[in-house]
Amino acid sequence: MGAMTSGDGLSATSGGYTLSSATTRLPAAKAFGYRFTIVGPDGRPVTGFAVDQTKRLHFYAIRSDLTGFQHVHPTMAADGTWTAPLAALSAGTWRLVATFTPDSGSGKDTDFVLSRTVTVPGRAVDTALPAASTRTTVDGYTVTLTGDLTAGMVHPLTVTVARGGTPVTDLQPYLDSYAHLTAFHQGDGAFAHLHPTTAVTAGHGGPTLSFHAELTRPGDWRLFLQFQTAGTLHTAAVTVHVS
Repeated sequence: MGAMTSGDGLSATSGGYTLSSATTRLPAAKAFGYRFTIVGPDGRPVTGFAVDQTKRLHFYAIRSDLTGFQHVHPTMAADGTWTAPLAALSAGTWRLVATFTPDSGSGKDTDFVLSRTVTVPGRAVDTALPAASTRTTVDGYTVTLTGDLTAGMVHPLTVTVARGGTPVTDLQPYLDSYAHLTAFHQGDGAFAHLHPTTAVTAGHGGPTLSFHAELTRPGDWRLFLQFQTAGTLHTAAVTVHVS
């Protein structure tokens, strides 16, 4: 929480750092290794990154209508080339987002959020964003959100997980927390990471988790909550409205 943040995920360049890739189209209906580099102010690929939630770089793919979502962790070669293992994407326009913190240079201790867009060929059919709600279900789990959100302000957001009406207490640590929460703004696709404030103190947690929510724009946001039970990762999606 002490690091500065640069960028909202709508640009490939911020603060002298650039998400660079020669790939603008991804194949339809097949997995693909998306290759990219983070180029620093000196024009060379960055190879030194601070660890954030157990990873040196987090990578997301989000479809323009906010219905498709992937969160993966690329591997980096010695020359600074990253490869993101993306599962098959549906036809349409996708934004690919990288979040990272350099561990040296002018960007040290700054959280960068950079992105590029790619096209997946084929007949693209957009899906209307589900209405704003305080509750959603995934894999038999019910996720409930509590909190009033105002654009540009930090608010507490509470997430409660239940299954069959029974509070869930067997959440396993995932990326150094009991859940990972990201959000994308409808319309422009601006990115936000909601920082967990519930500390991991044991091998199992829940049912209630707390987050710092700072969403920069008013309107609807699509939230993606990832949590793990019995070795299985679940991704719950819900729309929230920010005043």
